[in-house]
Amino acid sequence: MKVAIIGYGKMGKEIEKVLVSRGHQVSKVIDIENNNEDFKDTEIAIIFSTPSSAVQNITKCLINNIPVVCGTTGWLDSYEEIKLLCNKNNGTFLFSPNFSIGVNLFIKLNKYLSEIMSDFSDYSVKMKEVHHTKKIDKPSGTAIKLADSIVNNLSLEGWSLKKDKSKLEIKCERKDDVKGLHNVIYESEIDSISISHDAKNRKGFAVGAVICAEWIISKKGFFTMEDFLSDIKF
Repeated sequence: MKVAIIGYGKMGKEIEKVLVSRGHQVSKVIDIENNNEDFKDTEIAIIFSTPSSAVQNITKCLINNIPVVCGTTGWLDSYEEIKLLCNKNNGTFLFSPNFSIGVNLFIKLNKYLSEIMSDFSDYSVKMKEVHHTKKIDKPSGTAIKLADSIVNNLSLEGWSLKKDKSKLEIKCERKDDVKGLHNVIYESEIDSISISHDAKNRKGFAVGAVICAEWIISKKGFFTMEDFLSDIKF
């Protein structure tokens, strides 16, 4: 594949390493210092830019018929708008708040656990997420994805960053260079049940994004990580 990397922070550099190791070519790098948006010799784009530039970057790719894999979070107010644009242009787009295979297995586990816990009202639930200090959005996109399943299955009124009995509380911390830690905790008067995922490094996110790019490059449509996981055997 000939791949444009949009966003050249720590994740962009990790993706570059993975692309090269898997025999792919980086056609161009687009970031603040190098914003040449000529997509000549580019077959697909992988975006890990800032939230504020994500929609603009995605839009330019789709208009230029460049398939997109996007891992940027914090822009989902425009999710339906991007979906419509993708379909209108017969484009190719895959978004995930987290491309780690392990995290996505954790998301499935969280959904299953919340379905079970819906029958046990003695337990209250809360969530905690910790990321590096340079992560802008709070809560993380992964935390919101986890929260959606819990809120739906436990019939809560949404999630909140503050304590609210009617909502799922999400505690957010920004600490040092933590790659990503997510905890879901159920507590009663007599015990607690918890599940967690702790990312050791960024490689897992980069590998997942590149594998997804390999998967969608010959497809058309609007995809999620669930589509990818249901079609791939590891």
